Amino acid sequence: MKKASIGLAVEGLPFILLCSFSALIFSLIGCWPLTLVLLVATWFSSHFFRDPERVVPTEEGIAVSPADGKVVKIQEAPEPFTGQPRVCISVFMNLFNVHVNRVPVTAKISAITYYPGKFFNASLDKASKYNERCAYSIESSDGNFVMVQIAGLVAQRIVCRVDEADELKRGERFGMIKFGSRVDLYLPENYSPIVSIGESVFAGQTVIAQRKQY
Repeated sequence: MKKASIGLAVEGLPFILLCSFSALIFSLIGCWPLTLVLLVATWFSSHFFRDPERVVPTEEGIAVSPADGKVVKIQEAPEPFTGQPRVCISVFMNLFNVHVNRVPVTAKISAITYYPGKFFNASLDKASKYNERCAYSIESSDGNFVMVQIAGLVAQRIVCRVDEADELKRGERFGMIKFGSRVDLYLPENYSPIVSIGESVFAGQTVIAQRKQY
């Protein structure tokens, strides 16, 4: 599953190429105001769709953040596949965070479910139930984790890059939410959070949970 990165998410290439090509055309005909606008649009598109490499931790018994952003909630909530209550860590991505999402642990994807829905502010509790979202159930050697990509007011396009039965290593890319929003990570019973609300995290790099020591 692992693919070399070009530093940009492939989903952003159409935007970047369209803006840059249009800027070139307008510059050739001497339309400088539009050229400037399109160059700025090219820069913003490149920034929004950047996909930097990450140094993925190799220790056993840890889970890394599935998204860049800020931890906004750590609470017990019913996970979407079974409805059983689990500890859930919510990471909110703003417009300026990297939007590419990564798997927290080495695992096999056992189920993917897409839910069409609304586009409430992703920081609200009702977003978990009513917003457009995509849920992933993944099986690791330490148990079952559940990841949920949640669309929001601005981010209204969820991208899933994987299929059921795919096997991914910790830190591999599994999708993105264009222009940010929120990712929830539901932990298995034998894992506990090691981050705090308000803490900034990086996808595939920041350790946000670890296996409990009994």
